[in-house]
Amino acid sequence: MTARILLIEDDSASMELMLYLLKSFGFTTIFAFDAEDGLRLAGSTAPDLILCDVNLPGMSGLALMRNLKQLSGLRRVPIIAVTAMAMAGDEDGLMSLGFDGYIGKPIDPEQLHEQLLSYLELDQRAK
Repeated sequence: MTARILLIEDDSASMELMLYLLKSFGFTTIFAFDAEDGLRLAGSTAPDLILCDVNLPGMSGLALMRNLKQLSGLRRVPIIAVTAMAMAGDEDGLMSLGFDGYIGKPIDPEQLHEQLLSYLELDQRAK
């Protein structure tokens, strides 16, 4: 069974690239351009992993992550921050706020694939 990945990203160029990569890796993709749609889709599609842009319009990625973690069916689903914030300490800062992982932009396709497999593997061990 292929993993279902929900991508929540407001930038159309980033969305297009990420969807292309996720599909090329063999994942089933679900996507939303804002936090509200992402929250709705997460609750109705049972993703195996959620990739969430940190800087979303309206509800921030941080607020979205906190809302997602409150949904009983999603408590064990890894929520990975995707952001262009690439300063030293940003990864630790995002992880301390509750994200389960961090992927920096610009996206490195090989590194992305390895990271996704790692997050999915960790999720399987937790179940």
